[in-house]
Amino acid sequence: MSLPSRSSASRRYSPLAWATALLGLAAVPTPGHAASFYRLHSAVTLPGKAPGWDYLTYDPAHSHLFIGRRHDGVTVYNVATHKVIATIADSAGANKAILVPSLGLGYSVNGDGSTTEFDLASLKTIRRIRFGKDADAGSFEPATGQLMFTMGDSGKVAFMDARSGKLVATLPLPSHHIEASAPDGAGNLFVAERDRDEVVRIDARTHKATAHWSTTPCHQPTGLDYDAASRRIFIGCRGDQPLLAVLDARTGAVVAKLPIGRGNDGVSFDPATHRIYASNGLDADLMVIDQLGADRYRLEQAITTRPMARTMALDPQRNRVYLVAAEGGVDPAVKVDTAVAPFYPNFYFDNSFTVLTYQEN
Repeated sequence: MSLPSRSSASRRYSPLAWATALLGLAAVPTPGHAASFYRLHSAVTLPGKAPGWDYLTYDPAHSHLFIGRRHDGVTVYNVATHKVIATIADSAGANKAILVPSLGLGYSVNGDGSTTEFDLASLKTIRRIRFGKDADAGSFEPATGQLMFTMGDSGKVAFMDARSGKLVATLPLPSHHIEASAPDGAGNLFVAERDRDEVVRIDARTHKATAHWSTTPCHQPTGLDYDAASRRIFIGCRGDQPLLAVLDARTGAVVAKLPIGRGNDGVSFDPATHRIYASNGLDADLMVIDQLGADRYRLEQAITTRPMARTMALDPQRNRVYLVAAEGGVDPAVKVDTAVAPFYPNFYFDNSFTVLTYQEN
């Protein structure tokens, strides 16, 4: 008996069988489409007076999320137990915590131009060291063992030896809105200058600016991170048309740009997954962007978060992203920062500060 031809065999499949086969093909994720999405895993509200906050920093060795809560100082939140376990003593006014695991130490960036040095394991304060008149943020530069603190009001950055706590140098910059920074691991730091639409490259050994690069068409650069493997700088820009810009760290050329949400303050890169994350407070969204190559990028997913959730920290081991937000409003009798948005909150409610944990499902 002869075997049926392929065409006759095909005709014997029922319409239901063909539909099932097509659905099976459709279920296979295609490149560039997220196989899973980040979802809100927990929302924990912390007690306290009306909050002010800025940067988040994560310590994977201890599962500690450090939150710069300004008035209260650095709050330490345990992501495993979802509880606040400490407030770093004598860190009032802190905008950020810089961690140096190689020394077992952390350093707050206090708005009055000081840093509070503390032990990463015990969370006990060691000392508070003054280096200037004001401070906003900063980074640790591993090749030289220095902390760099940005001082926007003063238009300077300060360098401190992390081990001794001694001020090494200060460098004047032409910006008064000096934003996020990141080291390249080889002795340089990249710093965003929001009011100049520039990124400055600083040599930590000579304490000199070695390049000023325009971020145009990316305006008001704020969030920043760095990929050492591809030598690319990732910058979140606010502007009228918010963008994530990618700069070549050797030439300063803008090699890629993608739209993001309004009110960006946080950009983080995960070298293991080649993903860039951008948290945007005004539009209340989180962008996840795939790095397909040094100059090729594509949006993988965007998810809604909460208004004012503008800063973030990654937890790659748990596939989590941490953000914080609070309930606020606009009092017309009080000045509104219209440079950020026409109705940018000028107050927040007591007992509304919330740690948001987003996890990939």
